[in-house]
Amino acid sequence: MTKELDLPLFSRASRQFLTISELNDTIKQTLESQLENVWVLGEISNFRLFPSGHSYFTLKDDKSQISAVMFRRRGVSLPFVPENGMEVLCFGRVSLYAVRGDLQLYVEVMEPRGQGALYLAFEQLKKGLAAQGLFAPERKRAIPFLPVSIGVVTSEKGAALRDMLRMIKDRFPDRRVVIWPVKVQGAGAAEEIAAGITELGRSGEVDVLIIGRGGGSLEDLWAFNEEIVARAIFASTVPVISAVGHEIDFTIADFVADRRAPTPTAAAEMVVPRKAELVERLTKLRETLLRGIVSKLQLAKEDWNDLVKRLTDPGRKLRENQQRVDEVSVDLLRGFQDRLRQFKERLAANSGRLDALSPLAVLERGYSIAHKLPEEQIVKDADALGLGDRLRIRFAHGKAICRVEGKE
Repeated sequence: MTKELDLPLFSRASRQFLTISELNDTIKQTLESQLENVWVLGEISNFRLFPSGHSYFTLKDDKSQISAVMFRRRGVSLPFVPENGMEVLCFGRVSLYAVRGDLQLYVEVMEPRGQGALYLAFEQLKKGLAAQGLFAPERKRAIPFLPVSIGVVTSEKGAALRDMLRMIKDRFPDRRVVIWPVKVQGAGAAEEIAAGITELGRSGEVDVLIIGRGGGSLEDLWAFNEEIVARAIFASTVPVISAVGHEIDFTIADFVADRRAPTPTAAAEMVVPRKAELVERLTKLRETLLRGIVSKLQLAKEDWNDLVKRLTDPGRKLRENQQRVDEVSVDLLRGFQDRLRQFKERLAANSGRLDALSPLAVLERGYSIAHKLPEEQIVKDADALGLGDRLRIRFAHGKAICRVEGKE
């Protein structure tokens, strides 16, 4: 006998059931009613940013994981870029994507774990811009020594502007200052600062730019950490001095600018020298130059007097030179005679040695030389002669023609 199951949604009297869509909707409503606002800590993996601006990723710990999504309207307000491996705190609601039955965390707010979102965004942008060469020292330009016109991009209501104007007026009163008023914090501030940098540089009315503001928190100074401001500084046609906050504050603008000033007041000191100091330096240089000219003239006068003294009696110098020529001539003649005597003595000695070796000297001692005719060969051996051969005999004095009649 078959026992019938007693199930609430599937009884014999009325077989009730849920469609998949109804089931998923029920699960979705249940989840959202129980987990509408939750904070979740996890590590990002499989992060994907779609062209639509929506971000899809997985949050995981060492035991479990859950799919997550952050829609574009929430993602655009993030000051940093989520990355795989980053530990984050996410606030949102847990729900079911009914179409596929996927459980998801719908993220409304995301914060990096262990460090502030703004600090992380700062480090990410700094690293990216450095890799692109925006901070390279070799591209930084020198600040003009004495600019005629100075551009200032800052808030027209801030104390920073008043301090800069006062400093410029005190140091060099006749310099022209062109002010481009902007918001320095809050929504739209970065765009206004970038526009001011671009337009003032493009106008051709200024020789150098100062951008900055007074001190504040990282959030207050954030407009000077925006990429749009960094790009505008990099593309500026005139040198830029960044003067944001206090000496301990550093912004992205400081790294891109041609010079960083610790404060707005210090930027004004950088851009113009003290007029009184310049006048004093010029006065000292003028005095030094005059002393140098007087010294040069005195030396030239002394040289002139010395030359005049040398030229008072040109005949004396001529006579001295004539005497010197006579002395040199005598020395040359004496030297020539000595060399000639040496050559004669050497010639006589060589002649004596030649006479001793001469065959004529041998003949003087009673010897003679026999030449066989007609070849004129000198006869050294009697066996070379035959009876009747003709000979020419050379004596010390004269010659004789003979015929061989016999040999011994």
